Amino acid sequence: MGVKSLAKSHKKFKDSYGKKYIELFKQLAEKGQTPKSLFVGCSDSRVVPNLITNTNPGDIFVTRNIGNFIPPYDPGRDSCATAAVIEYALMHLNVENIIICGHTHCGACEALFHEIPDNDDEGDLRKWMAHGEIAKEQAKAFLGQASHDKLLRATEKFNVIEQLNHLLTYPAVKHKVDAGELQVMGWFYYIENGNLDYFNPIEYRFLPLEHIK
Repeated sequence: MGVKSLAKSHKKFKDSYGKKYIELFKQLAEKGQTPKSLFVGCSDSRVVPNLITNTNPGDIFVTRNIGNFIPPYDPGRDSCATAAVIEYALMHLNVENIIICGHTHCGACEALFHEIPDNDDEGDLRKWMAHGEIAKEQAKAFLGQASHDKLLRATEKFNVIEQLNHLLTYPAVKHKVDAGELQVMGWFYYIENGNLDYFNPIEYRFLPLEHIK
């Protein structure tokens, strides 16, 4: 969708959703945001957090990146946008949940099986992809000689689990989880049908989200 199409779409937004949510927009502007959940998703254009959760503006705090990766805690690191979002969500918004959402047909997980050129044009991307390498190796060890599609699906799910492990390396996250003040969850979205699964750490498998009571 080009810029001109986006401009026309914005007009449609104002004519429809703008009128429908005008009071909500005013409240959010005047009183600020109070989301209860931080949603860490992939930048993939097919994964739209508010759409798949059927939530309104102000309901969820969202950050998205290539592969829904969470770099492990590193106090010596110069900067990291994802880490800053986590800190802000916990310290200033006091969110009660952090959700890491992976998905099928993930381009980032697919890229783990291909070599990224060693050049300046993709230097940051090559470094970023390192955060998914463990998930790929776990999938290969778990499945052995399997088809590429099965390896990819397994990598996508192991990636959610591995990013949960990374999340728990953050002292503020670990402290709040241990104190019962924060719940962390892994979700898995199926682009082809809109279904959502969640990771059950006790059974160590993904189950339909609607099974949660």
